[in-house]
Amino acid sequence: MSVGMDDTRRTPVRLRIPEPTAHTDLVAAAGTRCAAVAGEARRPDLDENAISVAPMRDHVIRVLDDDGNAVGPWAGALSRSELEAGLHDMMLVRSFDARMLRAHRQGKISFYMQSLGEEAIACASQWALKPGDMNFPTYRQQGLLVSSDYPMVDMMNQILSNTHDPLLGRQLPVFYSSKEHGFFSISGNLATQFVQAVGWAMAAALDGSDAVASAWIGEGASAESDFHSALVFASTYQAPVILNVVNNQWAISTPEDFARGAAATFADRGRGFGIPSLRVDGNDYLAVHAVTAWAAERARTGLGPTLIEWVTFRVGPHSTSDDPSGYRPDVAGQFPLGDPIDRLRQHMVSRGEWDEARHATLRESVDQVVAKAFEEADSYGSVMRGDVSSAATMFDDVFATMPQHLVDQRAQFERSRRSQNRGA
Repeated sequence: MSVGMDDTRRTPVRLRIPEPTAHTDLVAAAGTRCAAVAGEARRPDLDENAISVAPMRDHVIRVLDDDGNAVGPWAGALSRSELEAGLHDMMLVRSFDARMLRAHRQGKISFYMQSLGEEAIACASQWALKPGDMNFPTYRQQGLLVSSDYPMVDMMNQILSNTHDPLLGRQLPVFYSSKEHGFFSISGNLATQFVQAVGWAMAAALDGSDAVASAWIGEGASAESDFHSALVFASTYQAPVILNVVNNQWAISTPEDFARGAAATFADRGRGFGIPSLRVDGNDYLAVHAVTAWAAERARTGLGPTLIEWVTFRVGPHSTSDDPSGYRPDVAGQFPLGDPIDRLRQHMVSRGEWDEARHATLRESVDQVVAKAFEEADSYGSVMRGDVSSAATMFDDVFATMPQHLVDQRAQFERSRRSQNRGA
């Protein structure tokens, strides 16, 4: 249009506003969008570059077929004992989540976030890593701790924020931390863990270690600038890091379209940075384990980062503070990609290594473990009842050697508290 033309002839610019799938078609649409043929995706060589791997970013790697058989080039890596361990861990996470939700309804905890339907992603990934590797998780990867045998009572104490809370009440519930178990402190500022993971991986490489960092982010938080900064540094320095994007279709109440933009997939993001990128059925335990092991081996042998989009579906609410009925239909009991626990159970049955009696026994066992752990944790009280660590601990764990002015302030605080207690 030439300058000076009558403004009445201009066509208004319209923005594209993503709309969630119609409520009645939500579950079916999610399943269709993530559909894949088991065994169809090829397994790239470790040293293939991003251009060679690029076509795979539009497909979903799937190992388990509809009958529970493991097929294709990504299959065949796990023994019976490893499969049993994976099934145990996922069922333990689900039972743990259910018990914490009940504790919230009972007024014993202030906040919780479950991982219903996403258990395979964290549990299988943890088993594919090695001691010394470090996860930089978000708040829905409790399976990483469960699969590394972190004490469940400690997890519950942290959620209760009681006097036995290993973090002394300094973190929000579900914001766990354990250096010994390769679980970096969760950050409430979304996406920061991505740059932290890349920096840690670079430091590990400079230190001559073969340790790998595993960064975790939800698909919604991938719109944050830290996500892109992390990919720049990971690509430039070929850092030994796995960049996990958990696409569970919803960033609280916002559908995944908002964060994905006009790209076809979140795995598309990696190609622009020269990072090999894959999409994986996140409800397929075998696929999750196989792809994580592949990415970890690439990183450990100096071949750089891998970006993985885990395709799954958030079955429950975002958190105990969320009511999803306002933005999507009730999907309770529905798993568009199949229940990850049932899919692994079916696979073990098809191998002749599992049956319903064993499954029922395992379910009863994990429920008892969770119940016993909560009974102990609950005996230490909770923040809701005022059973908390001393506020004097605010001075601790900041400096290796506490400066004198903080020593004096801590002593002054203790004297004031004792005086108040005597007055009471």
